[in-house]
Amino acid sequence: MNSIANQFLSIEQLQDQYLNGQPKQTKQINDNGSSFRDILEAKSGIRTQGSELRFSKHAASRLETRDISLDDKQVERLNKGVERADGKGIKDSLMIMDQLAFIVNVPSRTVITAMDQTETNENIFTNIDGAVIV
Repeated sequence: MNSIANQFLSIEQLQDQYLNGQPKQTKQINDNGSSFRDILEAKSGIRTQGSELRFSKHAASRLETRDISLDDKQVERLNKGVERADGKGIKDSLMIMDQLAFIVNVPSRTVITAMDQTETNENIFTNIDGAVIV
């Protein structure tokens, strides 16, 4: 009983497993440690609900240079805002929260940039297709 191309089971192997009542557990994670869901989300740019919000290198730098720190409740509010935006089909959203503004790419759940009230003097935001107040 050889496996075909080391990936697929032969008919005989499947027959033996199921007739003997010992189905082989399928491998959930590939050789590089990524699950099917991780690969699908990365390739499609779509995250499943509840995926963690990420901060781009640029956004992390902006938070640091502007001395903006977020507590767990604020991050959770941003997550909920992203879920709401995703439900409405928004791709790039302005998120306004506690005198702070964030530009978020909703499908990748990534904060692109962050600013506080002092830096929003012009009150002009471009390249967004929706806004959420959280």
